[in-house]
Amino acid sequence: MKRALVTGGTRGIGLSCVRLLRENGYAVTALYARDEAAAAAAARELPDVRFVRADVSDRAAVEAVFSSLPALDLLVNNAGVSRFGLVQDVDEREFDALFSVNVKGTFLCTQCAVRAMVRAQRGAIVNVSSVWGQTGASCESVYSASKGAVIAFTKALAKELAPSNITVNCVAPGVIETDMNARLSREARAALREEIPAGRFGTPEEVARAVLFLAEAPYVTGQVLGVNGGFYL
Repeated sequence: MKRALVTGGTRGIGLSCVRLLRENGYAVTALYARDEAAAAAAARELPDVRFVRADVSDRAAVEAVFSSLPALDLLVNNAGVSRFGLVQDVDEREFDALFSVNVKGTFLCTQCAVRAMVRAQRGAIVNVSSVWGQTGASCESVYSASKGAVIAFTKALAKELAPSNITVNCVAPGVIETDMNARLSREARAALREEIPAGRFGTPEEVARAVLFLAEAPYVTGQVLGVNGGFYL
């Protein structure tokens, strides 16, 4: 049985990845940072999935998780946070928080996972970025920068790990029906929908299917797969 770890795995895109990987025969461990209620609900739905509370930006916590696991076949770096506002209103603490989770968390989990993957000479890593990491978003400059960093990390690491038969890819979701976008006003949602050729927001399940494809595509590496309904081409 293949083994996978999904960060941010108790809701939204992460939970959809957990469900789909489980359905496709993976033994899944899911990490979450704070929301015990969401974790409890996910555990009731998926009793054979291991849910572990761990802050991906905390090296000690990440090392503890990986030391308790056998070698992974797949790592999905999905955990992320966002911040909406003008650049002059973002304080240094908020900046550090975004980069600690979105970039440092991806780095720490990857660093721990690849040790065993390199020894085994196999594995797959799928990072979750964003369309804003490709194009940038007004009033989300720091979030966009962090997600752009994930894309650059993906491409560089793909070159580094390809000789070890490890693929590293990235999905870049567009506007997806998640908690992160639920805060948008009706007017903002309507304006965004008008910009999407498909005429609707995406679903977490559609992103999860892209993650599964990349996880099981041995000759695809260093790629950024947009899941955005034509929003960015």
